[in-house]
Amino acid sequence: MAAVPARAMAETNAGRIKPRDDKPFVAVPVATFDEPWAIAFLPDGRMLITEKPGRMYLVDPRGRKTPVAGVPKVAYGGQNGLLDVAVAPDQAATHAIYFTYMEPGPGGSSLALARATLDTAGGSAALRDLRVLWRQAPKGSGGQPGGIIAFAPDGRHLFLTSGDRMRPDTAQDPDQALGKVLRLNLDGSTPPDNPWSSQGGVRAQTWTTGHRNPYGLAFAPDGRLWMDEMGPKGGDELNLIVRGRNYGWPIVSNGDNYNGTPIPRHATHPEFEAPVIYWTPVIAPAGLAFYTGSLFPQWQGSAFIGGLRARALARITFDDHGGATEADLWDMGNRIRDVAVAPDGALWVIEDGGDGRLLRLTPRKP
Repeated sequence: MAAVPARAMAETNAGRIKPRDDKPFVAVPVATFDEPWAIAFLPDGRMLITEKPGRMYLVDPRGRKTPVAGVPKVAYGGQNGLLDVAVAPDQAATHAIYFTYMEPGPGGSSLALARATLDTAGGSAALRDLRVLWRQAPKGSGGQPGGIIAFAPDGRHLFLTSGDRMRPDTAQDPDQALGKVLRLNLDGSTPPDNPWSSQGGVRAQTWTTGHRNPYGLAFAPDGRLWMDEMGPKGGDELNLIVRGRNYGWPIVSNGDNYNGTPIPRHATHPEFEAPVIYWTPVIAPAGLAFYTGSLFPQWQGSAFIGGLRARALARITFDDHGGATEADLWDMGNRIRDVAVAPDGALWVIEDGGDGRLLRLTPRKP
């Protein structure tokens, strides 16, 4: 990954920026889904879309949906259910996909990461040879599961976010796989060059710690890893993820507890990594994707973040020193759950909720 400074650039509050109506794109509805959660494009331009109650679909660019059989039972309710889906780096050859879900069991539920082969023979779709590669333990209650997958640019490792399940102290407990970003080999094993690999267990798998509710994770074209996460009452964050760093939750935050009790700000504890951008009031950031297509050449290298509370789409620009700026915030009229870039350069977003629309965004003609 690219070299990063010892500490990210000064924090910037983008929470006072108001969404704009003058969108430079046309958003065309293509299909609707029941509580959709994630979009992942296949090399041929079709996409996989998950629904939180436990359904997955293979969808073509016209919106024709094929149910994917073989999805395991999920613990559905509140923020939990079937979560992210990601196409394996070698998918063209292996047809492999990865996905996350809340796995039910004695004691409640826990985050699980699985790999399967996507079989699309005969016009149907099914998961074959499914294998759970990693699961958080022990099972318990609570939302804020995280569950976002990002593959390293070299295709050799995957990064996985795990939320704190509404148990904040776990984010600072090195022996609990909650409130962490994990780094794993593609088979779910532990890389020997992780920061604490010699310590075994959860510690060996941990890349960073001190996170709350991370719902967006993606590599920039320059190799840096970025993550957005929801804060409490204020203090949503965009973080530059750096090997071995602690991001402070719940010891510090730029928001406060929902009961009104204050939390020390990041500036009071310089030993923790501070966000590059934070939002107070919150936008409830969700899916995160970097633009590398050709339809919007002026946006090359920008990141797009779906805003749930803001009901908006944010565009983030970056400098060469680990700094970032919210360049645009567009009013989308509905909660935006995920963002993805298609092989043809179109930007796709999906709305949250029981009748969430899948939208294709293309440039507005002058």
